[in-house]
Amino acid sequence: MNCRVIVEAAVPVYDVETPDEAIRIAISKTGEMLNPDLNYVEIDMSDRTSPSGEELPPAFIAADEALVALELEMTVFNVEREEHASRIARKEIGQRLENIPLEVVEIETVDTEEGDTTTESEEGDTTTESSSEHNSTGDRDDPADSDEDEVLPEFEDLLDE
Repeated sequence: MNCRVIVEAAVPVYDVETPDEAIRIAISKTGEMLNPDLNYVEIDMSDRTSPSGEELPPAFIAADEALVALELEMTVFNVEREEHASRIARKEIGQRLENIPLEVVEIETVDTEEGDTTTESEEGDTTTESSSEHNSTGDRDDPADSDEDEVLPEFEDLLDE
């Protein structure tokens, strides 16, 4: 089972004057901490609401310092349960974001049948995408990759010697 996990992070930012500036700096700072090891984690602003239901900006500023709520989204592959996916995501992200509090806000099972990924958004829209669109190299379906078959026999020949 594959799961999409969204983790909320509270990122401190210093010497800022506006919420927009704080958000830009927080996203940049978080991206630097995650890259290059976790460059597949998507970073976005978090939606915050007050207890009465009023929508709040993702950045809280006091005395030129801000606390910015960000959502970090990653897909965890081959897990047994959603709880397992949650622990893996928190550990992977938490190792790189030291002293930043994290909280898992959403875990969604991603169905994979015959290379297609189906996810349901909060509005109820269903999206199906082909796995060929998500190739990390972008050219795995290229016939030039058949050189890979030639490399393996040579390696096996070396082991036999």
